[in-house]
Amino acid sequence: MSDLQHKLEELLNEVNSASITDSAQLEEFRIRFLGSKNCLKPLFSELKTVPNEDKKMVGQKINELKNTAQSVFDQFQDQLSNETQNEEKIDFSRPGEPSEIGSRHPISVIRKEIISIFERIGYGVSEGPEVEDDWHNFSALNFPEEHPARDMQDTFFVKTDDEEMALRTHTSSVQVRVMENSKPPIRTISPGRVFRNEAISARAHCFFHQVEGLFIDKDVSFADLKQTILFFAQEMFGKKAKIRLRPSYFPFTEPSAEVDVSCTICNQEGCNVCKYTGWLEILGCGMVDPSVLEAANIDPKEYSGFAFGMGIERIAQLKYRVNDLRLYSENDVRFLKQFKSTL
Repeated sequence: MSDLQHKLEELLNEVNSASITDSAQLEEFRIRFLGSKNCLKPLFSELKTVPNEDKKMVGQKINELKNTAQSVFDQFQDQLSNETQNEEKIDFSRPGEPSEIGSRHPISVIRKEIISIFERIGYGVSEGPEVEDDWHNFSALNFPEEHPARDMQDTFFVKTDDEEMALRTHTSSVQVRVMENSKPPIRTISPGRVFRNEAISARAHCFFHQVEGLFIDKDVSFADLKQTILFFAQEMFGKKAKIRLRPSYFPFTEPSAEVDVSCTICNQEGCNVCKYTGWLEILGCGMVDPSVLEAANIDPKEYSGFAFGMGIERIAQLKYRVNDLRLYSENDVRFLKQFKSTL
């Protein structure tokens, strides 16, 4: 009897003093006290040798030891589980020093918004090379030989072994490629970067971004053009926006027009942005010249169309009231931080 009680006391002390720091030690504890061949089973066998009057008391102590072992096991299991979860929450791949979250560039934001507006009325997006040949950049668009755009003072030319190339001066060159490789009806916009040989200032840069549109089908009229531009203006600047068209000249359209939108900054009351006229110029447009259609092997007697083009920086200037084009390409974090809300 005394030997059995001594074993019970030793095992109870071992359970209560257990120190478990990892899953391997926890498994060893489980096998010793709670496994199928645990150290408590021989005690139940020895219970047969205990006098009848003591069996109840000894049996209770053995059960108490088993329950204590289970309780200690559960306690350490929960503790190790919580520690593991906390370790999993720590991302050791994160940089030691905090880094600032970036933001979309304002030009990218406006470009995406313009594309989205025209996609809603069935326009696809087409792209082309930034280094163009004379045909796609000038000749196919009805630029005469003496046109200023062909002068080195206005265009960046690139000499190659085969022919003289140029950095495209507009994305209209993409429209030529679309007309050459597609059959009407054609409804597309061409966003991209263009280049002009100009001195860099607050109002001009040697590169900027355009979105040009083209629609060719049967019985397309100037009224269709006007409604398309009005739709764009109201989607971009608000439902109260109005437009006006002023006669203009472009080699590849006839008739041609400049488009102004009502100044949303002063509600046409007059401010320094609109130079107190109540209007802001946003794009150029016109009906595609028949000679341009012919150059792309499209019969101008059967088809007609319109084209338009706008500078993304210009639209961004009106939306964000940024009055210096140089800010868009200087990568000044102080400037770019202001557009985090556009993410």
